[in-house]
Parts: sequence; C-alpha cells; structure tokens
Amino acid sequence: MKERIKTLLEDALPLVDVDSDFLFSELDSLGVTHILMALSAEYDIELEASDATPKNLRNIDSIVAMVQKKIAERDR
Repeated sequence: MKERIKTLLEDALPLVDVDSDFLFSELDSLGVTHILMALSAEYDIELEASDATPKNLRNIDSIVAMVQKKIAERDR
C-alpha cells in the first residue's frame, strides 16, 4: 500500500518531494485536494477537508495510517 500511495502522489504532484518528513508544509490547497481525491478514488474511502491535517499529511507513513484507518471504518 505504501508504494502505491507514493506512486499516486508522485503522479499527482510531480514537483513535490513525497519522501519528505514535512510533506504537509510543501503542499498548497490544490495539492491537498489532489491527495484527498486520489486516495478517495483509489481506496473507495471518504476523505474530507477535516482529514487534511498536518498530522495526517506529515509524510507517506502518516498518509498510509490515515488510509488504513478510513478503510477499517468503512469495513465496519
């Protein structure tokens, strides 16, 4: 899942260093929107503006954790 998310982000945001430990600080509102839309479509989950926090979008690992949490919530 981590590699797939990394690929999605690299494709959607080619100018952003997706390996950064401070990914959120490199994003503008359009970048955040791209991430939420791509992950929602790829994993059939609902991501909202309230999910776009520095904690959730800090780095690839935190994004993976957010997606896993949303999948678990969806599958309940």
